[in-house]
Amino acid sequence: MKAAVIVFPGSNCDRDCKVAIERSAGARVEMVWHQETALPDDLDLIVLPGGFSYGDYLRCGAMAAQSPVMKEVVSAAGKGVAVVGICNGFQVLTEVGLLPGALLRNAGLKYVCKPVELDIVNGQTRFTAGYGEQRQAVMTVGNGEGNYFADEETLDRLEGEGQVVFRYKENPNGSARDIAGIVNKGGNVLGLMPHPDRAFDADLGSEDGAVLFRSIFQSA
Repeated sequence: MKAAVIVFPGSNCDRDCKVAIERSAGARVEMVWHQETALPDDLDLIVLPGGFSYGDYLRCGAMAAQSPVMKEVVSAAGKGVAVVGICNGFQVLTEVGLLPGALLRNAGLKYVCKPVELDIVNGQTRFTAGYGEQRQAVMTVGNGEGNYFADEETLDRLEGEGQVVFRYKENPNGSARDIAGIVNKGGNVLGLMPHPDRAFDADLGSEDGAVLFRSIFQSA
């Protein structure tokens, strides 16, 4: 089992993701600098971590989407490799076009950092199958631009095609329809604002994030 964590200037959750994946799933994790033009072979998972890539200049995730390595990430996603974008990584996935919609400033215009309760809306994805009958999870958000936005037609399509994976029980940022995480149409690209990498051990307050990482490798 093999994963890669992409490291951008300003990423600050890259090591968290590495440790979370190693401890949750026992996978080997390689750190890949954003200027690389190739990814390691035979990857089961690519993670775009949280943080403030390029200092969030211009627009969150916009500059990171232009990094050389992202061409390879898009190519790998097209071949079915599992890709997870967490927080800032979710923003990058929307900027590069792997997921629809955009992440806007929080409705309250304040940075929000706290544990949140989530409904597991679709437990049949490769990212959530490991939850079994469990339909709720607890993870931590930490963002100032976590307000998911898409037009009504797109939102209806996401709902109708089972692409909404996680939903906030109490919306912390104003996201449309309380959406916390979505997958692409192919089911192999997940973007979510809550951090599974901050919820992989009981000492962190929740182990629910570990289930997500294990689920990916069990379905690989």
